[in-house]
Amino acid sequence: MGHGHGHNHHHVPLKGRNLLISILLNVLITASQVVGGLVSGSLALLSDALHNLTDVISLVISYIANRLSGKKASTNKTFGYKRAELIAAFVNASTLIVIAILLIIEAIKRFFNPQTIESDLVIWLSFFGILANGFSVFLLRNDAKRNINMKSAYAHLLTDMLASIAVLIGGLLMKFYQIFWVDSVLTFLIAVYLVFVGFDLLKNSTRMLMLFTPETIDIKEIVREVHKISSVNKLHHIHIWSLNDDELHLEAHLDFKEDVTLSHFNKVLEEIETVLHDKFGINHVNIQPEYNKEDPKDYIVQD
Repeated sequence: MGHGHGHNHHHVPLKGRNLLISILLNVLITASQVVGGLVSGSLALLSDALHNLTDVISLVISYIANRLSGKKASTNKTFGYKRAELIAAFVNASTLIVIAILLIIEAIKRFFNPQTIESDLVIWLSFFGILANGFSVFLLRNDAKRNINMKSAYAHLLTDMLASIAVLIGGLLMKFYQIFWVDSVLTFLIAVYLVFVGFDLLKNSTRMLMLFTPETIDIKEIVREVHKISSVNKLHHIHIWSLNDDELHLEAHLDFKEDVTLSHFNKVLEEIETVLHDKFGINHVNIQPEYNKEDPKDYIVQD
């Protein structure tokens, strides 16, 4: 069986330090909201503190997964912990949706029963939340573009920042215009947005955990390209999956037109690796060579 890593893929280490800073900032935000809620008598601040506490837990999960993913493989963990970040993304996406549903329920309750609270304290604490979460969002922005775990952490922080903006607007309108229902409306809109973000993350992380073929990959197109290589008869029994955000794997059986030597197979394998890497971004290739073997020749064969 021929195996190759294709062309080297340059993996830039994710900045776990930035995630740790975000965790510390959110712990500070949560503590200040608890104190502020108790002092002002604001149930809204206390419930937001609970929301932020769940976000801290989610960020800790992301941080642990980020650290685990860098650990080396071993004889009893041949892939190491590379899929830990997928599990973290799945958990965080699930909590995003749960939090969103709870916020929607709370927003509806408060819309029909608006509460008068100490607006000055709410304004200052929300302003602090905007600054702290905004800085955290800035720190994780680049990592979120290329890592589903970081994207889930980024989504939590972005939602916190938007929630703080909503609380600030609500606090200002309560202070100067005594409009108390606007906070509920803004919270509802943010929660609906959060459902969409969480569902997208949940769908993508589930697809990766289930080893589904990435949506960007067309297996039939891959077969057509490989079949253009001389001496290749039939590429079949194909599996393509994402191990994590950096590694896209393909394993397949390759039927040859003639009984080739191992050295010739190596040359064909190198050609296949180049095609798969350059045209489809597949960087781990595992090919089983065959000649006149009696087995199913379908693209996909159920093991």
